[in-house]
Amino acid sequence: MSGFPEDDLSRDAFLGGRLFLYQPRRGYRAGVDPVLLAASVPARAGQSVLELGCGVGAAILSLGARVPGLRLTGVEVQPGYADLARRNAAANALEMEVVCADLVDLPAALRQRQFDHVIANPPYFRAGTHVSAEDPGRRLALGERTPLEDWQAVAARRLAPRGYLHLIQRSERLPDLLAGCAGRLGSLEVLPLAARAGRAPELVILRARKGGRGAFRLHAPVILHEGARHVRDADSYQTEIAQVLRAAAALPWPG
Repeated sequence: MSGFPEDDLSRDAFLGGRLFLYQPRRGYRAGVDPVLLAASVPARAGQSVLELGCGVGAAILSLGARVPGLRLTGVEVQPGYADLARRNAAANALEMEVVCADLVDLPAALRQRQFDHVIANPPYFRAGTHVSAEDPGRRLALGERTPLEDWQAVAARRLAPRGYLHLIQRSERLPDLLAGCAGRLGSLEVLPLAARAGRAPELVILRARKGGRGAFRLHAPVILHEGARHVRDADSYQTEIAQVLRAAAALPWPG
């Protein structure tokens, strides 16, 4: 059981019903961002994955549902959300270790381990730069308490040599992301995500590699929706994005 009363939870379908997640109705609720993050990771069966700030497990369990045979570990500071992540893993028949801890104060045993992949969906807003949510879980998920650079520093330490970091963030934080990789991670690639053609990207996915020496690559934006504007109530995702969200497909990453 989590710290949330059953009446305060919803059970929501992801990946076209391949994954179901219990989430608080009034707390932080996962949307498409963690699914897109998970779809960008080129993981293979037998590899290990660590998610920093896993919440209820939306990103890491989406990855586990797409790529069978991964060894999954999540870190979550809020006990109620950590309990839901464990429950969601069990409910979806996915094995996942969930560690309830602050990412800057990990247990000693976890600090001794390295992972093939680290993923993260850190808070999007710097402290004091947005209207704070009333719900404490949502407030912590959206508003930065731990500096973004610390997320990247912890990720770099937990990566095995040649391991990958994938992180999703608002595009305005791109300078911070690049600065946080300096001296820690290389072979940086940035994939912008734009809602519609002709619009500035609101989000970016950063791919970085431990020990990577490749040149920086800024890719053309991935367009999420068809058309120049929203014209109907139903969603209007591009075909390849619909495949990611409904059929657990990998997000096409430029070669």
